[in-house]
Amino acid sequence: MTELARCPWGNSTEEYQRYHDEEWGVELHGEPELYERMTLEGFQSGLSWITILRKRPAFRAAFAGFDPKLVAEFDERDVARLMADAGIVRNRAKILAAITNARAVGELDRPLDELLWSFAPTGRRRRPRTLDEVPAITEESKAMAKELRRRGFAFVGPTTMYALMQATGMVDDHISTCWRAKQK
Repeated sequence: MTELARCPWGNSTEEYQRYHDEEWGVELHGEPELYERMTLEGFQSGLSWITILRKRPAFRAAFAGFDPKLVAEFDERDVARLMADAGIVRNRAKILAAITNARAVGELDRPLDELLWSFAPTGRRRRPRTLDEVPAITEESKAMAKELRRRGFAFVGPTTMYALMQATGMVDDHISTCWRAKQK
């Protein structure tokens, strides 16, 4: 890949370069798309994001393309199947959270897209100059996590929800020297 000035984490591997350049911070909408990102961010908790990126195709296959309507129907046989699938992260609590969250999506009184994006900050934010200036939690991510938990979602803490906000373009944390920041 061409050497561009990227956020430092985006330079370490080809997968990170591709993810940084093509996805991270790009506005994302749609129920399966946002459910996928929410699920993957939950699975990432305590692990390296590169692990999740490399397992993403297997996650998509294992979780029915992240169609929440299909995942909501998963039962104990599916949990056993997922626990035996070496292609994904085999963590029972995270698998159960993914199923719980799919069911919670089905119970929403408004689209998942609308609910999640309602927490996107408004107004101008100062662009971070370094990774040290990028927050891990914000008031918006705390509010999003609290509301999602109230609605029955699991593995949706404020740090995980801020990572979701970054990944889906609700916030733009590309540092000031990054080529992606210079496009805005």
